[in-house]
Order: sequence, then structure tokens, then C-alpha cells
Amino acid sequence: MSSYTVRKLKIGKSDQLDSLALAAGELYTRTLVSFWRTVNHKGIWLKPSSLMRWQNSSKLHAHSADAVVQSFCSSLKSWRLRRKTDPNAHPPKRKTRFYKVQWKDSAIRLRDGILVLSNGKGNESLSIPWKWEAPKLVEIGWDGEQYELRATYCLPEPTLVESGIIVGIDLGEIHAAVAHTGSECFILNGRELRSKRQYQNKLKAAVSSKIDTKKNGSNRRRKLKRSKAKQLTKLNNQIRDIMHKQTTKLVSVLKARNTQTVVIGDVRDIRSSIDYGKKANQKLHQWAAGQIRRMLTYKAEREGMQVVLLNEAYTSQTCPCCGNRYKPNGRNYKCSKCGFEYHRDGVGSFNIRQKYLGEIPVVGLMACPIGLRYKPHALCSSVVV
Repeated sequence: MSSYTVRKLKIGKSDQLDSLALAAGELYTRTLVSFWRTVNHKGIWLKPSSLMRWQNSSKLHAHSADAVVQSFCSSLKSWRLRRKTDPNAHPPKRKTRFYKVQWKDSAIRLRDGILVLSNGKGNESLSIPWKWEAPKLVEIGWDGEQYELRATYCLPEPTLVESGIIVGIDLGEIHAAVAHTGSECFILNGRELRSKRQYQNKLKAAVSSKIDTKKNGSNRRRKLKRSKAKQLTKLNNQIRDIMHKQTTKLVSVLKARNTQTVVIGDVRDIRSSIDYGKKANQKLHQWAAGQIRRMLTYKAEREGMQVVLLNEAYTSQTCPCCGNRYKPNGRNYKCSKCGFEYHRDGVGSFNIRQKYLGEIPVVGLMACPIGLRYKPHALCSSVVV
């Protein structure tokens, strides 16, 4: 499967963009209504090819109109898969006024630093100043304040690392990720990320309490809701920026050490059976382990590394020396049987690695963990050598 990267650009708001988004919304709603009417009246489940021949828009490029219909069909397919395990899953039945617009390769041209996106016959093309190469796919959607252009580029197939080290990674709420190579341990400092989460929770509580004191429909209530949405959007962007830069830093360090396989502890089901009290539950439910895992996965695979998910049960409680199981209270692990002492998350990442290898380690004195701090001015594409 080929990998890709996305370049985003804020392009403001204009009448032409509103018209295109409105045309896409009308096409999506028409497709949705036509599909369900056919199902209810005729008992026929239309295929995507039939819907694309049936539904079109004179304001959109033919392939852009097909992309809108394909988006509805993708939602339909996703619902059919999900309802096998979730009986409460709902099918796509919500109408929309505006919708995202996509341009495929056939409708994209780059002329003298201008990205030209073709629309329906007789309609004016959309022109955007562009200082990069022509993308394979362009999508324009609303981000809450203005329109955002998302340009997709296909990347060349990565060269797989044929021989190298195996690294275990333990995901955590305090430290986003801790990696162990067998001889070195790297810790992503999670202080900045946790402080943003704490401030986010305080902001939600403070602004929500003010909103509750204002009358429904009043100008003050509307202003407070807009202010809350704006501040939370800014915080979410900052949180995503921290996670991107931290994960890029870790993958760059692993690449410099010729890593072949990355073994990540699987914590996807941890929320289903937790009850540690109000505060601890809030932290665990806001834990972005899934986002961190996905970022590490695609960034590592882009560098030719193999990524494996492994059950991490009891890896942070098992002593690497004697195998004794002991649950530590703090961040340091000290075995109650043999006295082995090390960083708790470092023990978890080491045991994940050894569990994948199927080895019973003979551990001596481990090297001190190396902290990887967040640097706000670092680039997401920076490489550490």
C-alpha cells in the first residue's frame, strides 16, 4: 500500500468557495434522499456505480461530483461493517447544506505558481497561489472559521529495513511513549502535553459555568460560545502539534539507530474496564494513546520499519530480572524480590520487546533513560542524527 502526505493551507472565505461547497452539499443530500427512497419504495440497494451515473452536478467537475457520491457510499459501507459489532450504529441519513469538495488528478493543473482546479463545464476554475508541486488530490473543507485546502501527495515506496534492531514501545498517559532498544531507553517528555490537557479542562469548566448563567438566545451567550469554540480549537491545534513533533522526534531517533521492527503495546481496550475514580478516569479517557500509536505507525512505516501491535498486559509490573510480578506505586519500579530498580515505563517497553522476541532476559545494570523534550520551534519533518 502506497503512503502519502498531506499539505494544508488556510484559504479564507469567498463567494466562489461558498458556491462550490453549497453545490457539493446539494449533491450529497440528493444522493442520500434518492438512495433511501429507492431502498424504501423498491427494496433495491443501489451500487456506487449506479448512483454516480444517476447523480451529478453542473457546478462541479465530473470527478468532483463522483467523489461526493463515493463519500456517501463509503459512509454506508462503514455503517454496514460497524453494525455487525455495534447494534446501535446509525446509517448516514443526515442531510447537509454544505459539503467538502474534492478534485482528482484530472482536474488539477499547476501554471506559473497558480494551482488551477477545474469545475463543471462553463464554470470558472478555482485559482489558488501555490509554491509547491502539483498534488494528486485536493480537498477543500470548512475548518470552523474559514476554508482549508488539503493537498495530498503520494510518496515513493519506502525501502524496507532488512536487518536492524527491534524496539519495544510502551504508551503512557504521563509519558506519551517510552522506547527501549535493548541497550538504550528513550522517554518522550509528556509535561507540556499534560499541561495543555489540564488547561483545556479548566477552560471548559470556567467558560461553561459562565454560559449557564446567560439567557438562551442572548448575545452574551452566543459570544461566550464562540469564544469557547475558538479557544478550544486553538488548544486542540497546540496539542496535535506537540504530538506530531514528539512522535517525529522519536521515529527520527529510532531511524538513526537502524531500527527494523517497532513493537507497540496494544492498549486499545484499556478504557472498557477501568474505574479508578473521577480524576484518574478523566485522565485515562482523555489519553490520546490511539493518536500517538497512529502517528508512530505511519511515520515508522514511511521510514521502512515494520510496526507490530502486541498485548502489553502486566509488562509494567513484571521484573525483567527474576520475573516477579509487582505493581509499583510511583514512576520507579523496584522489585520486592530481587531489588532490581529502573524507570517503570522503561521496564514496560523492555518487557514488550522481550515478549515479542520470546526471550527470557538476563538483565544486568541498565543504562539511564534518555529524555526527549518537546521543542516548540522544531519541524515535524526534522531528522535527528
